[in-house]
Amino acid sequence: MPSKRIAAIDLGTNSFHAIIVDVHSDGRFTSVDSLKEMVTLGKNGVGKKMTKSDFTRGMDALRKIKTLCDHRNVEKILAFATSAIREAPNGGDFVQQVIDELGFKIQPIPGYKEAELIGHAVMHGMALDEKPALVMDIGGGSTEFVILNKTELLYIVSRKIGVSRMTSDFVKNDPITKSDIDAITKHYKKELNMLAGQVDIHSPEVLIGSSGTMQNIASMIAQHKGLSLSITLNEFEYSKEDFLNFYQEFMKLNRKKRLQTPGLDEKRVDFILPGLVLVKYVLEKFGISRVKTSVQAMREGIIVEYVKHNVKGLKLLDAYPNTRERSVHELLKKYNWPKKHSRHVATMALKLFDDLQKYHKLDRNDRELLHYAALMHDIGYHISNKKHHKHSLYIIVNSNLKGFTQEEIEIMGHVARYHRRSTPKKRHILFSSLSEEQQDRIKKLSGLMRLADGLDRSHYQNVISFDTKDNDVLRISIVTMSDPELEIWGAMRKREMVESMISKPVEVVSARKK
Repeated sequence: MPSKRIAAIDLGTNSFHAIIVDVHSDGRFTSVDSLKEMVTLGKNGVGKKMTKSDFTRGMDALRKIKTLCDHRNVEKILAFATSAIREAPNGGDFVQQVIDELGFKIQPIPGYKEAELIGHAVMHGMALDEKPALVMDIGGGSTEFVILNKTELLYIVSRKIGVSRMTSDFVKNDPITKSDIDAITKHYKKELNMLAGQVDIHSPEVLIGSSGTMQNIASMIAQHKGLSLSITLNEFEYSKEDFLNFYQEFMKLNRKKRLQTPGLDEKRVDFILPGLVLVKYVLEKFGISRVKTSVQAMREGIIVEYVKHNVKGLKLLDAYPNTRERSVHELLKKYNWPKKHSRHVATMALKLFDDLQKYHKLDRNDRELLHYAALMHDIGYHISNKKHHKHSLYIIVNSNLKGFTQEEIEIMGHVARYHRRSTPKKRHILFSSLSEEQQDRIKKLSGLMRLADGLDRSHYQNVISFDTKDNDVLRISIVTMSDPELEIWGAMRKREMVESMISKPVEVVSARKK
């Protein structure tokens, strides 16, 4: 089944995590690759200005992710930023630097949007039932809570109680002291007051932990219980008693001894403690006795949302499995193209290409470019009727069409541009900047396009068919549904470039009046 390859990047406070998936036309997606880079943007406190070293670590991580995307032929990158970038006074500078240097845009999203995406990811990746569950995603700057069941999100909220923020604000000692824990717990109680009411209403029986902190806690508990490291963490379940047994031992350890704990990601050693305190508080406060683990988190939620909003567009995968053809049709759909006219012009342009092969001596690739240029030649109408041919050129060369080289995109854009008005001139700056070989191909293909466009001057597909007879004059005999005069007039006005190519006159006549 055809697929579209996209990447989703979750730019968190502690880590940037990317996944690459193939999205299929039926809405399924399959994993291709992933990459996680620890960046710890919140070292100096979430909400403060990002430092030069924050910028360096963040950009280095994104360069690696972009390189992976390029090697994996990713067609679209979806990048969402959370607390550290969203709240930083200079977060916008970081977003702009990514655009300038790496060529993709980061979208900073609010906490409630994070929670929504996380909820969709858990619904997609776990076996839920009608009974509500409480999802907790502990990030670096914020923690998201979602109450859901297998069919709907019942409640979402985001609070600024991520582990980086809490560590910076409350963890003063190593090992952590009771007073530190009490201060953290008191803060949690204040921040989660509104969640308590929703828990009372929906009575979730299980806590589902997603993202790095909760997965790392699950990994350590699995090791603590003597389970293999190769265990699949998705759907892994442990009891409140399992958690408390581990908690009582781990919280007594200093940093050096924590690093020796099996299952701990050493890059989280300085931030894991407030996460454990939060799990304990939630289990005890809300009377929950079971914890399950989701390996799907916000990044998968980004994919799920993309699929939901692009189901119709994804059906193009079935209709156009070829990357080049699909990319062109995605652009056509975006700009509300005049389908009947453009397809008719394309059909006639290709027939002219085939009939006049001995003159232009172009190859099958050029024929394909002519086809696509003909389909796209009028998309400039989306901007304005006036000078729409120039708008078509602009759209085509700036739309990042997939599967084409830059040279091919420039040829298609210029062929579309010259379907009306002026023929190619040296004074046209974009045209004159192209190689002589490109210019020659554009002139030949543009001539065929102009003549074909003239043959549908009415835009009503009046020409049913035509034949070419090549003698001293190239005679094009058209068969029409109704009066042929307008199409003859339109084609005769646009014949000059073909005449130059074949070095003889072109005559367009009605087949009925030969």
